[in-house]
Order: sequence, then C-alpha cells, then structure tokens
Amino acid sequence: MQKGTNREDMNGSPEFAPAVDIYDHGDEIVLMADMPGVPADSVDIDLDRGELKIRGRIASPSVNGQVVFQEYQVGDFVRTFTLTEDIDPNGIAAEMTNGVLKLHLKKPVERKPRKIPVKVG
Repeated sequence: MQKGTNREDMNGSPEFAPAVDIYDHGDEIVLMADMPGVPADSVDIDLDRGELKIRGRIASPSVNGQVVFQEYQVGDFVRTFTLTEDIDPNGIAAEMTNGVLKLHLKKPVERKPRKIPVKVG
C-alpha cells in the first residue's frame, strides 16, 4: 500500500490525506483513517484495478458574521492505496464511528498463513 499527499483539486479546494493506521490481524488487514467531521454518507470507497480510493467530503460550516480570524480549512479527505493479491476484493467492509473510517480487508483463504502439521511416519 502506498501513502497519499495533501494537494488541491481542480477547483483549487484543498484535499487532505487523512492519517491512517494499518494493522495485520492474520486473516485480514484493518485500515483506520482519521476523517473528523465527515459524515458516513459523505464517504466514497472505490476499488478499481487493485487501487483502493477513499474520499470523504466535508461541507463548509455556515457561520453568521464577519470572519475576524480563520485557520479552519474545509476540503475533501482523499487517500489512495495500491492493493496486492493478498487482499480479497470481494471481502472488503467499511464502518464509520466518531470520525474514524475502519476498513476490513479480508485475505483470500488460499493466501492466509497456516501451520502445516508434520506427521510421524
């Protein structure tokens, strides 16, 4: 898997690469992406030719009044990963809790590590 970078989209709006942690649990890889403020219905996950793309859209906050000072930036969260054959493309599931996207990437049965017993003959 490879890491994305922060950049701007075609309209000049910022795109942020969310912080990601990846864990190997033996039968699956778990990917956790930090996407604060992104509702689950604004997350798109696409898999095309071994490339997994995560996109989360966040709307601008509506605030009445004149801006005096501003550091908060609004934009999309975008991250792309290249998957290997160690991931079953049909075994991917996603959930979103408190701004953290969690992807479960199942390994194919034939790719899972296994212990080979030695028979005494």
